[in-house]
Parts: sequence; structure tokens; C-alpha cells
Amino acid sequence: MSKNLVIIPTYNEKENIENIIRAVFRQDVPFEILIIEDGSPDGTAAIVRGLQSEFNGQLHMIERQGKLGLGTAYITGFKWGLANGYDYIFEMDADFSHNPADLQRLYKACSEENADVAIGSRYVSGVNVVNWPIGRVLMSYFASKYVRFVLGLHIADTTAGFKCYRRQVLETMELDLIRFKGYAFQIEMKFTAYKCGFTLKEVPIIFINRELGTSKMSGGIFGEAFFGVIQLKIQSWFRKYPRKPSSY
Repeated sequence: MSKNLVIIPTYNEKENIENIIRAVFRQDVPFEILIIEDGSPDGTAAIVRGLQSEFNGQLHMIERQGKLGLGTAYITGFKWGLANGYDYIFEMDADFSHNPADLQRLYKACSEENADVAIGSRYVSGVNVVNWPIGRVLMSYFASKYVRFVLGLHIADTTAGFKCYRRQVLETMELDLIRFKGYAFQIEMKFTAYKCGFTLKEVPIIFINRELGTSKMSGGIFGEAFFGVIQLKIQSWFRKYPRKPSSY
């Protein structure tokens, strides 16, 4: 039986955190959860601590001091997951914009369908986004088009944040060289996996905007992504990427 870890970064998610934890643990595939908690003043960490005795050995938490960025949260989680022997490592939001039931579909894409990275895609079968303002949908959709054009990535949803990695992907990618912290982090991870020779597969999902809590998205995050894509392209001309192992 494989060991599967779902990483959920949190900042001020008290309205969602208990429900998302319980929803993940209700799935048929056995998952463990690692919360990366960035010093939420609303008491998110206390809720998680209260649930750890109920889900003993399945629910883990790393508490950090202050908002240190989405990218650094995931890198911290990836390193913890690798050190603790997990076979499949997932990225997931805390706010139910990602349906916990879709974790099993991402897992199947990697465990049975030979994907190295499975991407929960909003745009691979049309535009599957619910309750987003039309301006934000268009910005996200055309951002993915822009990334595809500049980087040559054959992925419809280049900015997706709902993913499953085989551990060998994260072992190979030189995580300490991943530099972006915000929106561009998701692009950088996909592009680096692609340049290392790994297989990326999109799994269609329906993305539902959060109902509780406050979005962490900002204009600065989109700015990082826009200029970050150009930086990634230029750097790729001079960088030698490690290659996917010939057998694993």
C-alpha cells in the first residue's frame, strides 16, 4: 500500500480547516495530511491541534512564524514528505475550491495511468470554474494561454494548484532552486518537471470559488507570474536540468 500525503497550506482558515480535514479522511484512498500553518491569528492552528488526537498519526502540522509565501510552504511540505517516506505527495487548497473527492482521480492518474505529475485542470475540457467573477476567470484563462506560448508547455491549466506528484519527481527537481513564492510557483513547478523529462497529465476538475474565509489572491501575485514566466524562459537557456531516472 502506498503512502500518500496531502499538503494544505493555511492562513486564517478557521471556517474551513476542520471540514476539509474530515473530507480528506473520508476518501476511500488512505491519505495523511500535512498542514503548513503560517501563524494564523484566527486560531487555525489550535483547531488542527485539537483534531490531531482524533486522527493520531494521520494529521501532521508544521507551524511557521508569519506569512512566508505559498511556494515556501509547499517546498517545506515536499521536503518533509520525502524525508518521511511518502510515495505520492499532493498540493491542495484549504477552502474547498478543490473537491477532496478529486484526490482519488489525481492519485489514479499517477498510480495507474503512468503520469508523473497529475494536474487538476480547470481548462482542459472547457472552462470549469464556478462563482468566480468573469474578470478573474478571463485573467486566469489567458494567463495560462500566455504561459503556454512563452514556455512551450502543452498544458491547458498552467497555473493550477491542485496536483499529485510521484515522489521521484520531487527528488529529482532540485527543490532548493525553486525561487518563486506566489502564483508563479505553480508555473515554475510544472515547467521544471517538464524540463526534467517527467510526464504531466491533466485531470479535468470543477473549481469552485471559496464560500467561507477570505481569498489570498492579489494583483502582485499576478505580476510575479507575468514577469516570472519571462525569467523562467531566459534561465532555462542557461540551466542544465536533472533528468528523470531511467527506471523507477
